[in-house]
Amino acid sequence: MSFEFLTPVSEEVIMHASLLADQTIGSQIEIHSQEQGIPDLEGVKIALIGVSENRNDVNFQYGEIDFDAIRKSLYELYLGNWNTKIIDLGDITPGDEVADTYYVMKEVMADLLRKDIIPVILGGSQDLTFAQYRAYDVMEKMVNLVNVDSRFDLGDSVQDINNRSFVSKIIVERPYNLFNYSNLGYQTYFNSQEEINLIEKLYFDAIRLGEIIADISVVEPVMRDADIVSVDLSAINSTVLSFNTSSPNGFNGREICAIARYAGISDKVSSFGIYEFSNFEGEETTAALIAQIIWYFIEGVNYRSNEINIKNQPTTLHYKVPIDDDILSFYKSSRTGRWWIEIPFIASGNNKLKRHTLLPCTYKDYEGACNQEMPERWYKAKQKNEV
Repeated sequence: MSFEFLTPVSEEVIMHASLLADQTIGSQIEIHSQEQGIPDLEGVKIALIGVSENRNDVNFQYGEIDFDAIRKSLYELYLGNWNTKIIDLGDITPGDEVADTYYVMKEVMADLLRKDIIPVILGGSQDLTFAQYRAYDVMEKMVNLVNVDSRFDLGDSVQDINNRSFVSKIIVERPYNLFNYSNLGYQTYFNSQEEINLIEKLYFDAIRLGEIIADISVVEPVMRDADIVSVDLSAINSTVLSFNTSSPNGFNGREICAIARYAGISDKVSSFGIYEFSNFEGEETTAALIAQIIWYFIEGVNYRSNEINIKNQPTTLHYKVPIDDDILSFYKSSRTGRWWIEIPFIASGNNKLKRHTLLPCTYKDYEGACNQEMPERWYKAKQKNEV
């Protein structure tokens, strides 16, 4: 077991939790402490982990990170009407090399994933998403990554990994486990035209900030198809956060919490990371927002519908829509009203792809198909299946 690399939550935070009301998270969560050790994993659904690594930040400044302010804010929040068991496993401290931190994070996450426990990661620089992704090597299946970010973070795969280039490393390094990459909230002026063209060429998904702000529900089908979610705090606007990397444009507090809830509701999301945190004077407001983002994610997990095998459920409605030379098959849940579209599976011998034959979509996609409009995400997924 890799948990020997975890350091306990600070005594100051544990003392803070002991003074809180009975119905708060801090009174109900089981905490890795120096005295009690690692909590029992039996029945656990969500495990909080801090990873205080930021040496691959392109704007790296020396200084240790601690997550005490975030933990205090989270512990102070009251539980919802939940039946989810939550633990705090403490922190992974930086190794001698950044690669050492990646390795430990990957091993800890892999142990949790094997036990069907969802890791919620508090992180320094967002290149840690690479280790989050590599943890899925043990699952031997293709995965979808959603990056909530103003930038694509593609960078140059030839250069050393950093928090602006980790996605290219995920794409090109073996084993190849990435089926789809989606960006939510990109701002065009932060991304070169070459990167935008590459996203199109690889049939990846990208939804601009303005489109999401106009209709936050466009996030839902993307999150419903995600395995890994990575949130860059710089995607939140600077009126909410006081980070140097924040932009005047970005998501507000309500929007980022709604996005986190959509991630939690997804039956497939099995890890959730929040990155680019660093300690600074007056960090309490930022810590409070991060705590609320986590709260909404947990809230979503509690209301999952268990509709991964929606096609085989007897109450599912099936619609066939002829369009051009194809007949599109749509499925609708009679319980939640959510929609899916079937992607023809190409028998390439790659068994990792079989689970991607049903793609979450919206009623608008069905309506558009009835009007002979090909759903864009269906087309992209079909192209990837045929590669």
